[in-house]
Amino acid sequence: MNQVKDLQAVLRQRLEEQNIRLTRRRKAVLAALIQESDKHLSAEDVYLKVKEAEGDIGLATVYRTLELFNMAGIIHAADFGDGCKRFEVVADNAPHYHHHLVCLGCGRIIEFSQDLLEDLEQQVGEKTGFKIVNHSLRFYGYCRECQEKNPAAPASGRRHTTVR
Repeated sequence: MNQVKDLQAVLRQRLEEQNIRLTRRRKAVLAALIQESDKHLSAEDVYLKVKEAEGDIGLATVYRTLELFNMAGIIHAADFGDGCKRFEVVADNAPHYHHHLVCLGCGRIIEFSQDLLEDLEQQVGEKTGFKIVNHSLRFYGYCRECQEKNPAAPASGRRHTTVR
């Protein structure tokens, strides 16, 4: 069994465990997400992929299916500051410890999987009594390609001013 089929089987099982029926259209949305599991797709991206493969689907159906899959925990939704939700497959029930680098030049999203905040999570939890189960971390800046195209790109991205 290849990696795509393995992932598909795992996600289908997780949906079945939650008594979520996989209709033909839901299967098509799931297939589109799995085929592009290394990317962060918008609802419109998913819609175009499903429409190309199946032909018969509405954008509202895609939105409803993505919301259902997000609530079921098989995908994760994120907004990278452009007002557009992007979706990615969550392969297992483990905490989602991967982070994102968002290029302000071209909009590219780069993932890195290193838990940089484990000690901080523990300290915050102990200090506040808050049980942290997951976190999200994004860095905004300029990818290597954008820096090469525009050497004048700001070195530190957005600047914040503190008013006292």
